[in-house]
Amino acid sequence: MTQSDQQPDTVSFGYEEVSPEEKTAKVGEVFSSVAKKYDIMNDAMSAGLHRLWKDKFVRRVKPQPGEMILDMAGGTGDIAFRMAARGASITVSDINQDMLDVGIERAMERGLDGLVWSRQNAEELSFESRVFDAYTIAFGIRNVTRIDKALREAHRVLKFGGRFFCLEFSTTEWPGFKEAYDAYSHKLVPQLGQMIAGDADSYRYLIESIRRFPPMPEFEGMIREAGFVNTRVEPILGGLVAIHSGWKV
Repeated sequence: MTQSDQQPDTVSFGYEEVSPEEKTAKVGEVFSSVAKKYDIMNDAMSAGLHRLWKDKFVRRVKPQPGEMILDMAGGTGDIAFRMAARGASITVSDINQDMLDVGIERAMERGLDGLVWSRQNAEELSFESRVFDAYTIAFGIRNVTRIDKALREAHRVLKFGGRFFCLEFSTTEWPGFKEAYDAYSHKLVPQLGQMIAGDADSYRYLIESIRRFPPMPEFEGMIREAGFVNTRVEPILGGLVAIHSGWKV
């Protein structure tokens, strides 16, 4: 067993250190709590910018008609709906059934019945190896208990020539903006969570999880270590958000 395969004694849950099993359970509670208000809160937290970030992300993925794409942690369907509109066949997976239920309901409202919805743990996918043309995960990887394991699973289920794309918060390197955003996120986001979703603690965790996520160069290294090549990082707003990508060859 390699060191990366060994289960750590503790992992981060926001600013807390908890057991891996406890983190999985706690993250599940967070997303069950916020599922129905998740997209409203995304608008409030990002002033609507998350929609532009997701549009840009999907443009980078370049979904093609007939492609099989796995959208992991895809819950409410935001990324899947955009990719399905380009003709790709999308499997939406999430570990949280409450998030999937919201996505299924939204798909029905839009008359979209061609999506596949599958409850999956990113660390232990039930799919066969080498079946997907692309793997996407947006604002979900930081909530995975064992990120390295999830990245290896992403590599496993991709075909040769398949591509990996991840949209995730990071740490902006713009002076001044970083301090302003830190103050906003730590002080105001939990208050918004309380007002809109009746849940300050879950949104406090979501902000803390961003702070604990590896810096862009470190996460790119993790993607390479999982077996991907031609990795790339595209910072947005100085790295507040970043699009990470890599290829399986």
